Amino acid sequence: MEVVNVRLEDQTIIVNVSVISRCRNSVGNSNHIPSIDLGMSPFVFSGSHNKFIAKGCGYAAILSDGKVITGCSTICTNDSALNGRDGCFGLGCCATTSPYDLKSYSVDLTGLKRQGEDGACGYAYFGIGAWLSFNGNTTFFAITLKWVLTDDDFQEIPNCWQRMSEEPSYLFLPNRSSIAQRKCSCGIARVGNPYLYYQCEESEYCRTCRESGATCQYKQAYPDEIDSTWLLSCNSTVYYTSIYRNNKSPLGIILGVSICMGLLFLAKFIYEMHKLIKKTIAKRKKEKFFKRNGGLLLKQEATKEGLVDKTILFTSEELETATDHFNENRILGRGGQGTVYKGMLADGRIVAVKKAKIVDESQLEVFINEVVILAQVNHRNVVQLLGCCLETEVPLLVSEFVPKGTLYDYIQDDTGELPFSLNMRLQIAVEVAGAVSYLHSETPIPIYHRDIKTTNILLDEKYRAKVSDFGTSRLVSVDQTHLTTLVKGTFGYFDPEYFQSSQFTEKSDVYSFGVVLLELFTREKPISLTRFGEHRNLATHFMFAMEEGRVMSIFDPVVVHEDSKGVVLEIANLAMRCLNSNGKHRPTMKEVAMELEGMRMSQVPATVQTSFGHTNHCEDIPMFTDDESTPTTVSF
Repeated sequence: MEVVNVRLEDQTIIVNVSVISRCRNSVGNSNHIPSIDLGMSPFVFSGSHNKFIAKGCGYAAILSDGKVITGCSTICTNDSALNGRDGCFGLGCCATTSPYDLKSYSVDLTGLKRQGEDGACGYAYFGIGAWLSFNGNTTFFAITLKWVLTDDDFQEIPNCWQRMSEEPSYLFLPNRSSIAQRKCSCGIARVGNPYLYYQCEESEYCRTCRESGATCQYKQAYPDEIDSTWLLSCNSTVYYTSIYRNNKSPLGIILGVSICMGLLFLAKFIYEMHKLIKKTIAKRKKEKFFKRNGGLLLKQEATKEGLVDKTILFTSEELETATDHFNENRILGRGGQGTVYKGMLADGRIVAVKKAKIVDESQLEVFINEVVILAQVNHRNVVQLLGCCLETEVPLLVSEFVPKGTLYDYIQDDTGELPFSLNMRLQIAVEVAGAVSYLHSETPIPIYHRDIKTTNILLDEKYRAKVSDFGTSRLVSVDQTHLTTLVKGTFGYFDPEYFQSSQFTEKSDVYSFGVVLLELFTREKPISLTRFGEHRNLATHFMFAMEEGRVMSIFDPVVVHEDSKGVVLEIANLAMRCLNSNGKHRPTMKEVAMELEGMRMSQVPATVQTSFGHTNHCEDIPMFTDDESTPTTVSF
């Protein structure tokens, strides 16, 4: 490609590339142009300097790089529309931009069917927007390339000056990768071309200042900003050195040493005062965050619930060290209330740190509510709370780390690498039901989870289930039968009765568990776009199958084939009762847990039952993940 121009300021070069053209019914004229690939060269096609342009009547052009990047099409009533127009808006000419910089590209130019213009020609090119006036009289057009420097380049350029604190800009490619774009300069108070040997020289301002006998000095306008401009000044201070030239008295030496010592002590004092002020400001900021993040509310709730000694408060320094300053590589998941990071405490424990998304009253209430609820829970199938931190800008929650991810991911895993037998599914169902039953009836104050779903059920290293995410849960007094609240939860798991009345009862959790039970044994999604109408909802789809006598057809063939004692049919009947539209006719979670345990005991051999009964749960490796479900509209 012929080089037309080079610009050092914005690191670009301009080259000539052939125009892509196609005429209808032209023999041997291909509409597909082989890709232009810059390979491993330090160049990319600039997405910000170039436009993708197509001209002609009734042509569609597509710019691609393995996948479609952009494209446009043209229309016009006659060829006269191609001439004398300002702009390129689709009539005889169309133009669009690329959202990325490209290492390679190809163009597809296709003629659309139009009567009476079989010989009309079209043109397409990805280049400088000024070529909109191109009318087909030339075979080349100009395109802008950006270029980058590697670490080896910096070592080979003797005049290259770059501040260590300066962050490079980045060029973003379609495959979600990026390239650092750094450049050289001659340095402060110097001008010239840094890429050529000995082409950097002192600026005219500093040269004039130096020739006048003064000193050229420079400093940043805003020292805390990386891209701050440098201010030059000419210091004309005259140093008097001849007054005491012949004076052999030690007075000058003593005076000089005294001044130096005084300056050193002054600098030390200023430094220590700066540290003290900075520490005081940081302490006050932490106290401010603690109050704003609900610290007082947490103390109030903890005192009210008798949890003063059960919640550990971590410092911000501990959690920053544990998560490598909340490194992006430590992210386990992003959820409705925040982001979860994997971390390691000073004592070697692996933990999950949940960082809230925003700071507002409603989110703080949800966060403190989750802390209060988890602090009361002590069950091997419920994620354990280790503590929290409220002295940061956003609240942090520290929980045990569960390594195998969510039950949803395990159910939807189609690789077949992991065994998913009937016994394992029964074991998971028993553990989840037991955990929810514990929350309902065995905690000091009953707890309604309000968001039971497979993405909130985690699996440890031995594939034991743990219920997590209590951000929407609520405590209820013993004499309460329901909660009247704003409807919260996930579509597909909603109790229809709760959806209509806004009254959440323990039977609403039973309904959600019924959907989880169906997911576990059918491997279907709670809301599926592959089913139609009311059948998109898994619960409704299951109800229709039960009524039509074909319920076995929706269960996973693996468990149907493995079942020799009619357990699958018992599961179907139990799920039917859990999904009853009338909450009063649903079983309690305690009854559900007992029924599932009975099924498991009848299915699993005696030796295996014994091993389950004596599992050493002290070997659990700590976890906590988070997941955000996409709301889907569904009609009950």
